[in-house]
Amino acid sequence: ADFDRLVIMGGPMSVGDTAEHPWLAAERAFIADAVAAGKSVIGVCLGAQLIAAALGARVYPNAEKEIGWFPVQLTEQARALDLCDGLPASLPVFHWHGDTFELPAGAVHLAESDACAHQAFLLDGRVLGLQFHLESTPTSVAAICEHGADEVVPARWVQSAAEMRAVDQDLYAGIGRTLEVLLDRLPV
Repeated sequence: ADFDRLVIMGGPMSVGDTAEHPWLAAERAFIADAVAAGKSVIGVCLGAQLIAAALGARVYPNAEKEIGWFPVQLTEQARALDLCDGLPASLPVFHWHGDTFELPAGAVHLAESDACAHQAFLLDGRVLGLQFHLESTPTSVAAICEHGADEVVPARWVQSAAEMRAVDQDLYAGIGRTLEVLLDRLPV
């Protein structure tokens, strides 16, 4: 393929939903081919799960859904990487997922949360999987709250739509800076 970096985002579905979304199987194959070709690949939420699945790791329902603003913590392995140099050890980020993944073989575990052990990974210094949403904006959070309202069912790791929308606007700037750092440090 004639590209340097592949970015995969996801929607309200699971990696295994191939009966309803048959294109998911082709997407996994495309991701596997891009990784094998030495391309930089970035996956967010379903995108991270698709990368994991494409590389042979299991994707499965997390013990609990994680929807809203909750912190992730960098792992010790992440803090030793240039990719994460200077990033906060703990950062509140936006989540909207019910599934999680095992780490692909050879991947470095980058982040975890109290609700979900595998929040981020890096493979070969160029394949980045993020379970959470650093790309969130007030507009995107409002939209997902509106379109995914049926998923906002009170639970330990699920905030109300009002709580999700009421966060300090500086939080968006912080996650945006973190995303910029990660993207700038990944090879093209």
